[in-house]
Amino acid sequence: MKLTKLIALHLLWLGMLASPVAAQQASVLQHQSPVVALDTLNKSAADSALAVPADTVYPGQKKPFTDAQLREGSNKRYLKRAVLPAAALIGAGIYTIQDNGFFSSHDARDARHKHTPNFSTKVDDYLFFLPVAYMYGFNAFSSQNRHDIRRQTGLLLASGALTSAIVWPTKKLTNIDRPNGDPTAFPSGHTAYAFTIATIVDKEFRHKSPWISVGSYTIASATGVMRVLNNEHWMADVLAGAGVGILSVNTVYWLHDKFFKDKGLNEPVIAPTVLPNGKPGVGMSVTF
Repeated sequence: MKLTKLIALHLLWLGMLASPVAAQQASVLQHQSPVVALDTLNKSAADSALAVPADTVYPGQKKPFTDAQLREGSNKRYLKRAVLPAAALIGAGIYTIQDNGFFSSHDARDARHKHTPNFSTKVDDYLFFLPVAYMYGFNAFSSQNRHDIRRQTGLLLASGALTSAIVWPTKKLTNIDRPNGDPTAFPSGHTAYAFTIATIVDKEFRHKSPWISVGSYTIASATGVMRVLNNEHWMADVLAGAGVGILSVNTVYWLHDKFFKDKGLNEPVIAPTVLPNGKPGVGMSVTF
């Protein structure tokens, strides 16, 4: 199988992953008189301007979200949408390590040397941050963000931390050199973080437009492809990295739904404190 066909196959799979589940539309004001509805709307706007707790359903937002979002804490859904796809990608990475598999990482490297021997770019070092930029952009200009921006940030940081906790020890344990001779190849950190970010954006804005999810996963996939074309990683590294990113985010959202779904995120409290070394400092406390 040619490298281009293999890449196209994975992009198709990711496109299917990003397909939206139909959301249900609810209307609170449809049975009220115009005057009462207007008063209610104005009162709601005034109240939301004063305090907007986490997980607020904003005016104009599809509610109650998609069926998949409502069942985020379902063990069955977690197995189907997180564990199985991640296991398939990580398994494909392990299966194609070095010279193993029907189309191995060595085959992909040879195809790269044959067709794009002079390919070199630094775009893959920065491209995967783009979905984060437009996620916060949507927060600023859209009324359809799934979680409060503070909750989004917490989920993003937790997912990134879990990804790091999987990627870096695995790199040390496998101790596989990259195709360019550098150490610690498996799995690809760039690809893992790219799919972590893409999956976060997918979860937060899939209900707004499926193209947001498609765009995010396309950017993540392009990051992985460029890591191979740059001779920075083996194909196996990229496949496993994608699986790690998807698994990490789904795990964080699964746990979040079980333990923090109905709990608000209070404003952070910043206060003077004394550091362990006895020097004065500043502490911040965030309560869920």
